[in-house]
Amino acid sequence: MKFAHRIASRLALAAVLLVAALPAAAAPKGNAVNINAADAAQLALLPRVGPSVAQKIIDYRKKNGPFKSTDDLMLVQGIGEKTYQLIKPYVATAGETTLKEKVKAGRPGSDKTSDKPEKGSDKDKPKGGKESSR
Repeated sequence: MKFAHRIASRLALAAVLLVAALPAAAAPKGNAVNINAADAAQLALLPRVGPSVAQKIIDYRKKNGPFKSTDDLMLVQGIGEKTYQLIKPYVATAGETTLKEKVKAGRPGSDKTSDKPEKGSDKDKPKGGKESSR
């Protein structure tokens, strides 16, 4: 049992070291915004980021230095977990800003998974299988 535990812990350590060795600052393929170099207009191209939040990102960067990780964006007031998950595919800490137009993000609940029944659906009909004849 101890032998298996040692092997598992060594494999976990190797995995952590392997992930740490990967270039963390690599820009994603395709459209990206370098959060360490972008101006307010470029940052505002990100979903759910407008001029106000873009300026907060720049102010945070000026005060605290360059972002070490894209996760650090959640330290900026106005960017929470949900917003970060939307912008994560479009941000990088190094490389060129290649995003050229605003990314549209759908509103929560707009994917037709709402609990509200649609008009004319079976959920509007009375239980028992028969409609009233009024």
